[in-house]
This record gives sequence, C-alpha cells and structure tokens, in this order.
Amino acid sequence: MALRVAVIGAGPAGLCAARYLSAEPDRYLPTVYEQTAAVGGTWVYTDRTGTDEHGLPVHSSMYKNLRTNLPKEAMVFPDFPYDSGLPSYMSHKEVLRYLENYAENFGLHKYIQFLTRVDIVKPVHVTPGDMKWQITTFKVTAPESPTTEQYDAVMVCNGGRNSVPFTPAIPGTDQFQGRTLHSHDYRVPEPYTGKNVVIMGGLASGVDISVELAQVAERVVISHSNPPIANIQNLPPNITQATRVESIVGPNTVRFQDGQEFHADDIVFCTGYRLSFPFLTPNCGLTVTKGRAYPLYKHVLNTTYPTMSFVGITSHALTFALFQLQIKFALGVLDGSISLPSKAAMDHEIDQDFRSRLEAGLPPHRAHDVFPLYVSYMTELAMVTRQPDPQGQTAMCDDSISRLYSDPQHFKHAEYKITGQETWERVPHQS
Repeated sequence: MALRVAVIGAGPAGLCAARYLSAEPDRYLPTVYEQTAAVGGTWVYTDRTGTDEHGLPVHSSMYKNLRTNLPKEAMVFPDFPYDSGLPSYMSHKEVLRYLENYAENFGLHKYIQFLTRVDIVKPVHVTPGDMKWQITTFKVTAPESPTTEQYDAVMVCNGGRNSVPFTPAIPGTDQFQGRTLHSHDYRVPEPYTGKNVVIMGGLASGVDISVELAQVAERVVISHSNPPIANIQNLPPNITQATRVESIVGPNTVRFQDGQEFHADDIVFCTGYRLSFPFLTPNCGLTVTKGRAYPLYKHVLNTTYPTMSFVGITSHALTFALFQLQIKFALGVLDGSISLPSKAAMDHEIDQDFRSRLEAGLPPHRAHDVFPLYVSYMTELAMVTRQPDPQGQTAMCDDSISRLYSDPQHFKHAEYKITGQETWERVPHQS
C-alpha cells in the first residue's frame, strides 16, 4: 500500500519533494499544504509587511529590487535548467517564474492544497509499533473549521529558517526616536533618502541592502562582527564599517563596542531569522534552541521519528541542488534503500558535529551552516543517495560569496558559464 506523505510548504523544497513523491504513485500519495495562494515560498514578492490579507504573518523576505546573490548556475535543480537567456544574477521575479515552470512541468498543482495552514503536527500510535502523523490544518479563510488527517510520513519544507525575524536586544532601544526595521520588512530604499542609517549585520542581506541604500541615503554604517578576513571591500564612499552596536545612548545616538558613536535616523536589523516550526508538538521529539534543531541526522531526519524529515534547514549553503539531495536522502530512508544507524549512533554523530562547530568558534545558531567549513556535507549526501556531487555548483557558490565581500557593488555584473560536468568559468562584465 502506498505511503501517505504530508509536505508542509510549496516553496522550492516543497515543490521538489512533491515532484519526487508523485513520480512514484505506487509508493507514495503526497499532499502538499501551502498557506498562501501560490507556489514559490519566499520568492513570492509582496509590498505588504507584517500580516497578509488573512491576518497571517507575511512569509516573504523579498525586497522590490532584489537580485539573487548567487548565480542561477549555482541555484538550480540539476536536471531542470533556467532559460539560458537569463543573466546569472536574476530578479526575484525570474526565480519565481522558474519555480512556477517547475510546478507546471511536473504537474504538481493537483497535489497542493492552497490557502491551507498547518496548525498541529503530532505523532500518534495507532497500534503497537505502528506510528502515524496526525496533522491538523485549517483553511485560512475559515480558521474556525479545522481538519485532521493521518499520514505515514511528514516532510517539513516550510522555509522555517527564513521567515521569523531575529532582532537582538540592544540596551537603550526604547529611547531611540528613529525608525527601526528588520530586513524581513524592508521593501524599497526611498524612505531612507537623505538619512543616516545603521545596518546591523554584515552578511549577505546586510551588504546588499547597504549598497542599495547608499544610492539614496546620506551615510550608511554597516555594524558587524565579521572577522577581518571577511571585512567588506570596495564599498560606496558613503558607507563605512563599524564594530557591533553596544547600546543606544540617546534619541538618535548609536554607540559601538569600540566606543565610537553615530547619529542615526534609522536602524535596519539584518540579523537573520529564528528557526520556526510552530506546528510541532513537544512529543514530536524535536527541540529548537538558539537556532539549532535537535536531533536532526544529516540536518534532515528527526532521529526520534525518522519518518519526519526537514528540507532546507541548512544555511550558508547551496539551495535547490541541496534540497534535492536532502529529499533523496529522506525518501531513501522511507523506501528502505538507505539503512540508518541506531538512534544512539545517529545522535552521537550529531553531537560530534555540533561540538566541532563550537570548537571552531562558531556560535550555536550556526549549527546548520555548510559554508565554509562543512562543504563535505554535500559530498556525503551525494554518496549516500548515489547522486552526482554538485561540486561545480558548490565552487560557484563559494566564488560568488567571496566576491560579494570583495566587490559588493559590481559582483552581480559577472556571468557564469558551465564548461563541463563540474567545470565553469566566470566571464567579467563588459561595460
């Protein structure tokens, strides 16, 4: 009998899961739950911030002028290429069109229940030794009428890494009279015209938004704790870098850890996101603490109940190609072609991985990072799933990230060309 599998979310990871589940109708019966009216997840741009028309938190973190910070050649499902006429660094509209084409090409819409929010996921023991997942959902247009179904497996693809903003507590914030905003709610630069702006956070979104704001703002300060090797170079002349914010010491005065102060009209928090799986009940056997979900074997399988998998929880990593490997891993376990070690052995490996990160100086919330120290993770998954290792995509990703820091104003002008199975070249922009 085919296994009933629930997929939570119809963004890139959920669509990929639906594709491979639906390709084996004798083995799997997939149902995809999507709380919005469209496929694409975070790639669906909206001018709205805060809550959507149904009163639910806006999921997307897209801003109006966003272009990808990875080339399309490094954020592609391996056997489903983009239109070759597109530039390497695309707008969010072009990525969304790609995902819509993917869903159309593989006939996925018939498996998706749109405008349906997952409220509760919990394990239930139907008979001794027979565990199911009880999933309660509701239509966002009729939240007072929930529905409950049972499934053999659940794949969590809800973009839980990139939708609930994390804003650090800064002493004195209550006395700041300027505007504060998390990058999740940033849409357009015009409100910052002529302003002095502090950007908190020096990773990709902080750098990208800083460069955009520099076109209209008076001054921009990027406050970060990146190591000197990751200091951002070749910034516009009205952008400076500073140490982390220590406190707000007046209505518009920001003090940095080195004692310097800056008059700020606005603060934009580019400080990342909280892991969020609000539908999981405690008896799912998963804890989320300081940005780490535990215990997840290979960052995918809940070792308490291996029929629960998570796709896309990894960060600073390839996206679409890695999602596909994670899905192949989860399905290999479901169909029995991949054998798992004991729970104790899996948990031991998870603990060793986490300890190695702490010893390398990474904070706990970097527990699921891949770049730059854990690139071998993708090679391991490729070996276990007997899939091609996306080394070419990995190298392009690495190249693009390093260039984001070395030339943030111009790195998106380059074009990447695939020259072989795992080889590529970067073609500089010809002005």
